[in-house]
Amino acid sequence: MSDSFSLSDCDVIGFDLDHTLCRYRLKEISRLIYESFARFLVEHKGYDKDLLNLTPATWDFCFKGLVVDLEDGNLMKLAEDGTVLRASHGTVDLSIDEITKHYGLKREWKHFNSLNTSFTRSAKYYFYDNYFDLPGVLLCGKVVDVLHKQGNVVNSDFWKDMLAAIEHNYNTSAFKDDSGTYFPSIKRDPGHYLQPCSDLVKNWLRGMKDAGKVLLLITSSHSDYCRLICEYILGTDFEELFDVIITNALKPGFFSLVPQQRPFRTLEILSGQTEPQVAYFGDSMRSDIFPATTFGKWETVMIVEEMEGEGVPKSDATMFHEIQVEPQDKRGKFEEQGMKSPSSVSTQWGSYFVDLQRSGENTHEEELQKLTWCCHCIHTYSTMAIPSVEHIANLPLDFKFPRFSPDKPCTTGYYPRPPESLLKRPHPSSPVQRNHVNVSHSIPP
Repeated sequence: MSDSFSLSDCDVIGFDLDHTLCRYRLKEISRLIYESFARFLVEHKGYDKDLLNLTPATWDFCFKGLVVDLEDGNLMKLAEDGTVLRASHGTVDLSIDEITKHYGLKREWKHFNSLNTSFTRSAKYYFYDNYFDLPGVLLCGKVVDVLHKQGNVVNSDFWKDMLAAIEHNYNTSAFKDDSGTYFPSIKRDPGHYLQPCSDLVKNWLRGMKDAGKVLLLITSSHSDYCRLICEYILGTDFEELFDVIITNALKPGFFSLVPQQRPFRTLEILSGQTEPQVAYFGDSMRSDIFPATTFGKWETVMIVEEMEGEGVPKSDATMFHEIQVEPQDKRGKFEEQGMKSPSSVSTQWGSYFVDLQRSGENTHEEELQKLTWCCHCIHTYSTMAIPSVEHIANLPLDFKFPRFSPDKPCTTGYYPRPPESLLKRPHPSSPVQRNHVNVSHSIPP
């Protein structure tokens, strides 16, 4: 395999829509999703109204990549080998001794192999790997807090209500019926939640089509929501940008169907290749990257907004668009008081990519930075990682990107550069001494 990757070598270039081609305003959309979930629990399931009360500081808990252990209500941040790096019960941190009590001296989570080899969902756990369900992390923690406050036993029963809230929020008929909180809010004011694609991105897409590439859009969103999003971010002529548009794709199952069931024969016809080379852009490891790589044998480009949360500069096009949004004096109380973006480093959970670990409770013991399981998955299953499509839209089609490789450092494959925590990560054999700076908590949001 070549050390580099180029879009010019691909016959088909595909895109996920949400949080890939369509970039959301994360603070606004996260608050909306949380409110939609929480209102359902309060109004339909009889939960405490306190679930609706949030402060800006509360959002530090909202962190992508956590796994909830449904058997005891614990939330966990995992290392690349499946050991528990950090954990909370509800929103309250577990100490090292408490983690050891739950998971043994080696802090091994017993369901890791199941999650790590299949990424399938389970009655035993849930993996939060995208921004559409991420506010559920915060709600899950607060629900466990409320159950304890009321003296109730915490077990997997509460998860049935959480799943009902998700279903209520994203029900395919809710858009048409204008029901619930989520879809009516997006329809009423899309500009409050969505970032339009720049002309640079639109011209990039047109340029790839003009170069003979087959452009593909695959989204699990329903067709009516897809149209609303695409018309807002790309324009009413968005359909002209793509050769194939697939909605309600039911990913990840879309990729894992047997060959006779996959609707990919059209790609062979359009590309003129019996085995077309496909590059696919997506933001979800579970729904996009892992299945497209594993079952489709496609090249994959993962959108990782946490790269910007750890020092990678925003693209010029993104900066320009941010200038166009509401002036500072018109922004809401959450911005004024410092609500953390869900893509930024968390004080409670640390970095998305690495974690600073002590070998025990003794503050004088050595510390090591360990790769997270999420970081491991990025350089294991994706060809390369970028913060947004805006970052590469100004590059020539034959630009050669360094690709992730098992025989190269895990930093190889991030463009335009790796996140701060990986750049500052010492060699695994060189522990970070106690008097060194904790980079997980010192990186500006």
